[in-house]
Amino acid sequence: MHPILRTARPKQWLKNLLVFAAPGAAGVLDEPRELGISLVVFVAFCLASSGTYFWNDVLDVEADRAHPTKSQRPVAAGVVSLGAARAIGTALPIVALGLAAVSGRWQTVAVVAVYLAVTLSYSAIWKHVAVLDLVAIASGFVLRAAAGAVAVDVEMSSWFVLVTTFGSLFIVAGKRFAEARDLGDEAHSVRTTLASYSEGYLRFVLAITSGAAIVSYCVWAFETKELNGSDLPYYELSIVPMLTAFLRYALVLEQGGGAAPEDVFGHDRVMQVLAVVWVLVFGLAVYA
Repeated sequence: MHPILRTARPKQWLKNLLVFAAPGAAGVLDEPRELGISLVVFVAFCLASSGTYFWNDVLDVEADRAHPTKSQRPVAAGVVSLGAARAIGTALPIVALGLAAVSGRWQTVAVVAVYLAVTLSYSAIWKHVAVLDLVAIASGFVLRAAAGAVAVDVEMSSWFVLVTTFGSLFIVAGKRFAEARDLGDEAHSVRTTLASYSEGYLRFVLAITSGAAIVSYCVWAFETKELNGSDLPYYELSIVPMLTAFLRYALVLEQGGGAAPEDVFGHDRVMQVLAVVWVLVFGLAVYA
């Protein structure tokens, strides 16, 4: 893979599928206009997130060079120059904001702009502040979902927001838990906030966020069924693959994985099957 594309982190684009969550749940993705707008916003977030990765690698170049695996990143390894990374990191967000404007709604541009501000400030500030680093990363997931909602002008229920928020915090806490375990005594020298997180604390956060996400999803599923007046139990059945996915991810963490969530979703066949089953069941609930 070309060094510039590697720096753009195409694996991370999987996170941007959250753009389709609200339009999908609202049942509008079968309409060509809404689907087209959602695809444009998805591409906008891919460009925006990739742009922030270039700046992240510029700001973290010295720390990455001390990391066992991040030292192989093109910027840290000197394959992509700092000047080129800065230029690309500036251009991509500008193009992303332009694409967001294609939706015809200023709210979409605003959400993408907020995402850029939060993510860039995370790289410069929040990643060094315990707890706030978890919240900042998790907010990026929520903003992706919000962008999809405002782009096609559909409402996000409070329970949907809670599912996204707590689910994101669960993934982020799991990543920190896996990093602390993998890096051992050198963890704090690579990521400063890991010096503040004990294994017990991260387990506490994992337990709280997973429980809250599952309960929120259950309430959302039952509430949505009532609002839609559905007689078939598809919404309730969608709880099964969702709950199983949380349990599976927790097992992956216990078995030594999770430091790179994108690799878990990209390689764990059980997680992939659960995702497909959930999409099918929830799709039947919304579109059948």
